[in-house]
Amino acid sequence: MHTPESPIAAGTTRVIDGQTRVYYEGYWIKTYVVPGDTLQAKKRLIEALTRRLFNHTEHGLNIPGTRLDEARHAYENETDPGKKRVKGAMYAGTLFNRATDIFTHLVDLQAAGVEIRSSNDLMRECGRCLQEALGLCRLVLHRSGEEGIDEMWGEPFRAFSIPLEDFYDSRYLKMAQAMRDVDRIAEVMVATLTPLPMFAGIEPVIRECAAAALSKIETLRTDPDIFDVWANLVTAGERLANFHPVLADEDSELERRRASFGVQIICNGRDLIFHITRARVSMPKSTQEFVARCAHYAATGTVAMMPVPLPG
Repeated sequence: MHTPESPIAAGTTRVIDGQTRVYYEGYWIKTYVVPGDTLQAKKRLIEALTRRLFNHTEHGLNIPGTRLDEARHAYENETDPGKKRVKGAMYAGTLFNRATDIFTHLVDLQAAGVEIRSSNDLMRECGRCLQEALGLCRLVLHRSGEEGIDEMWGEPFRAFSIPLEDFYDSRYLKMAQAMRDVDRIAEVMVATLTPLPMFAGIEPVIRECAAAALSKIETLRTDPDIFDVWANLVTAGERLANFHPVLADEDSELERRRASFGVQIICNGRDLIFHITRARVSMPKSTQEFVARCAHYAATGTVAMMPVPLPG
């Protein structure tokens, strides 16, 4: 739920239409009950965050924690820059899995009555693995190949190192930033395409997709509303991707080219909205590149191919 700029303090909560919401960066975001700050709750959260991380990053990173030494050796001994980036990302994935393995066993010990303190050597090793993995996040790309997702990459370490209530507060801020990117993408699509008669009628289709994305960003998969929320997003995205421009002169090669590149802009925008919505974090580099792509299309009627540099 978006509101215009106002002096409302970040983190303010209100009940709106019977739903408790929290305010960040112009958005009133749906909130959920924070679980008790226990090792068991942190275990479930870190496991979920690690699964989510592998679901959104490039393929091949989900290496078992038991292969940590192998992964480190492969990374440290690689000299080819491209392969070293990939092996560094694989090593980071192994570090995350090692940390999750350690934390899982600690929780099992606690359930058996063993007192686990923050000074425990295994707790420290878990934190070290997560921190080292975080330091390698620059090497990891989103599954789209367009950019890294540092905000998501750091979440398991933050969940481990700060109180759960603080962690969930930080998540609402990230949701707001993701919503801001979605709205920016929708606005630039509207500004780029609606001046062209061939795309008459596309504005409500774009805004419907963006509104469905904002709803999905704030809705957890465990929410009873998720069935309607996800179905709304998918069908809105399909309507956007299937929008057909109407040509004034179908025999005009220039018209056909402009229409074809315009459809490419639509599909690029829809895909980027989906990437951001599913990750629930901002993708500033991809968003800025999309804005530049739209500006190029508005000026030339074509879409420039923009190479994606590997992270340094």
